[in-house]
Amino acid sequence: MKIIAATRNKGKLTELEAILKDFDIRLISWDEAGLGDFEIEENGQSCEENSYIKAKTICDMTGEAALADDTGLFVDALDGEPGINSARYAGEHGNDAANRKKLLKKLEGRPFEERTAKFVTVITVVYPDGNKLVARGECPGHITEKEIGDRGFGYDSIFVPEGHEETFAQLPPEYKNSLSHRHFALVKLTELLENR
Repeated sequence: MKIIAATRNKGKLTELEAILKDFDIRLISWDEAGLGDFEIEENGQSCEENSYIKAKTICDMTGEAALADDTGLFVDALDGEPGINSARYAGEHGNDAANRKKLLKKLEGRPFEERTAKFVTVITVVYPDGNKLVARGECPGHITEKEIGDRGFGYDSIFVPEGHEETFAQLPPEYKNSLSHRHFALVKLTELLENR
């Protein structure tokens, strides 16, 4: 099955491909699909709404099935910040270093037990006939006091998944993929795809 991935984030695309490799799904990248240089306005109020907006836009443009995910990091002590604004938390979309710096600054001085957080990923597939599949995955954990590790992307170097002592950025990619929010959402998605 061919599905266009509605993302230009290379880290996210690599992770999606790695997790989907065991399923009969071929992801077509943004560039492969020839989508050009434009931004999709993510003006939804939830990960569910934003993933649908992105997938629907690409499906409408191409006439092909499209997959989009929307991921947020929700920090309990900050009333869910950065949440759906995770990619542009510090003001500039995709500036991972600035986003991490802002988050660490806001949590400065807070003890371990007040640094709980969870990653949430919602993946939506929209089909040309109007049908859609929606899958949600979560990964609880906590925020470190400083950046640790050099793998991954986004907030990986400041997030320790529950039951572990290393950040996502310290864990081998294959292992990280097996316990990530995106993995759990994709597992649900593949179940939905099989039952479609």
